[in-house]
Amino acid sequence: MNRIDRLTAILIQLQGKKVVKAQEIADRFEISLRTVYRDVKALMEAGVPVGAEAGTGYYIVEGYHLPPVMFNRTEAAALLTGEKLMEKHSDHSNKQQFSNAMQKIRAVLRGTDKDFLESLDDNIAVLKTRPANVGEEFPNRFLSEIQDALARQKVLSLDYYSYYNDTSSRRDIEPIGIFHMNSSWHLIGYCRLRQDYRDFRADRIKSLSTTDQTFNKSSRMSLQEFIARGHKENEERLTEVKVRFTNEVVRYLGEQKYYYGFVEERTEKDYVEMTFLYGSLPCFARWLLAMGNNATIMSPLSMKDILQVKIKELLAHHC
Repeated sequence: MNRIDRLTAILIQLQGKKVVKAQEIADRFEISLRTVYRDVKALMEAGVPVGAEAGTGYYIVEGYHLPPVMFNRTEAAALLTGEKLMEKHSDHSNKQQFSNAMQKIRAVLRGTDKDFLESLDDNIAVLKTRPANVGEEFPNRFLSEIQDALARQKVLSLDYYSYYNDTSSRRDIEPIGIFHMNSSWHLIGYCRLRQDYRDFRADRIKSLSTTDQTFNKSSRMSLQEFIARGHKENEERLTEVKVRFTNEVVRYLGEQKYYYGFVEERTEKDYVEMTFLYGSLPCFARWLLAMGNNATIMSPLSMKDILQVKIKELLAHHC
């Protein structure tokens, strides 16, 4: 990217947030802080009213707006791909909002770029492997309300269904964030009923409303802290497993090994020894059964005992 394009992009970035840190600009454009300072100074010399707060960042003085910026063809194509993903991996509320935004984007594109998008539209597809909830019991349309509550620090009241005990309960929660994993959106919040942080699947919420109550998010764990805590707790429950696979089977493992906590591998002449970190040894044993005599357990020894039990169960069942 040449400097003129970078200056324009920095200006757009400054208009996109109330305050932008110099390090954010440096990270985005992979430039040094010294270059950031020079670029911002160049914008100021060009008449752009950029303000600065020591230790905080840069901001555009209230009232200044850059004229509308036209999307180029590749940016529009990226947004089209995003729309396809939103259709399959978002709830009804966000899907509709994104569709509305894309209509506005298409409206400002040049004629040739509109034709370009139309030619791509039927050639991009996103397939959803997990079936959606059937019926109106789980409307799956609350992400927009959740996002609004997150931004305004409002307490949410929701009716939530738990699959593990087949019960519904009313919860008042202080939302701290949302994330997408395994084809589902998750709402993380401090549950006032349980007096602890909880993970709520968005597609298991039967009803939701935003209350007039507010909370101070600085007194709660951040989403990043919650995720980091979860990873740490999971790691503490994991067991290291070492397995030697023959060369015949290694090439067929593909991405399977990553689902079972693959960490590293050591290649020898006749085999590849792989190290895994996994939480359920019985589940890992069932996977190894499919490898037959092409897999040899090196550790832990308890893994061999579990595998022998599984084999005996299979023999008893089929005999």
